[in-house]
Amino acid sequence: MDRALIIFQALAEPTRLRILRLLREMELSVGELAQVLGQSQPRVSRHVKVLAEAELVERRKEGSWVFLALGDENDLEPIFAALDHWRRYHEEDDDEMGRADRQRLQAVRNVRMGEAEDWFEVHAAEWDAIRSLHVSEQSVESAIMRLVGDGPLGRVVDIGTGTGRMLELLALQCESAIGFDRSPSMLRLARVKLEENRTADGEEIKLRQGNFYALPLAAGSADLTILHQALRYAQHPAAVIAESARILSPGGRLLVVDFALHDREELRTRDAHMYLGFSDERMRQWFEAAGLDMDAPVSLDGELTVKLWMGRLPSDQQSRVT
Repeated sequence: MDRALIIFQALAEPTRLRILRLLREMELSVGELAQVLGQSQPRVSRHVKVLAEAELVERRKEGSWVFLALGDENDLEPIFAALDHWRRYHEEDDDEMGRADRQRLQAVRNVRMGEAEDWFEVHAAEWDAIRSLHVSEQSVESAIMRLVGDGPLGRVVDIGTGTGRMLELLALQCESAIGFDRSPSMLRLARVKLEENRTADGEEIKLRQGNFYALPLAAGSADLTILHQALRYAQHPAAVIAESARILSPGGRLLVVDFALHDREELRTRDAHMYLGFSDERMRQWFEAAGLDMDAPVSLDGELTVKLWMGRLPSDQQSRVT
């Protein structure tokens, strides 16, 4: 009963309900949340403090930014179920303020996406060198090969393929291979690089422009999905993990290669990193939510630590995302 009282007291304010609804869509910094809500940052911080004390919201400091995410799914699931129910049967309650919140949230998305896309268009030609600044690409690729093994890999999907290096590396172990990227410049370079490469079955490697939140592939259509130094550019990493798991067949694997948590704030402004790395615990939570069992992470120490996280969809299950 005490827990219920804490939760209901935290929810008894319209702004805090708006905050939960926005964080359901994507993680936001405190400044972005203030922008969407049209309120001062100190005022928003006070509301966030109440929600955090009720364990409905988590705060995560990254450099000089504080990001907000939803808290315990077990508490939030019935809250959102009730809100969805009332919204379904009382459509008039989806008021002008709610619509305005969604419009301003889309504006935040557009700013983030525009900044990232501009950066990729400018730096496409140097992308492979940028990837290897902190740990040598040879060390990373050797670790990847040890994890995936030297046997047949089946159907491989490289999400955020960049210049196609992962597809080039693994082509001869693939039954089929396809890479997705948002940047036309990256894809042009990848097509040149992969022009002569073929899969083990002699198939051409496919490259497509695509959004890693909504891949144009059916559930169960991949045996290995790869996010090689791409997740840190995502606005909503949990959604990217879920989508990557959705397309896995039972027994399929997801490999994420990215930085461990760090405090190099300049990478956010200079190199368009949305996240300053990831913790093992956060990655485990995202994998479990997508129905994946996570292997022990692999660490490669350098100026920044590169981590390799491998998740497996149990052979008797399908992804929880449909």
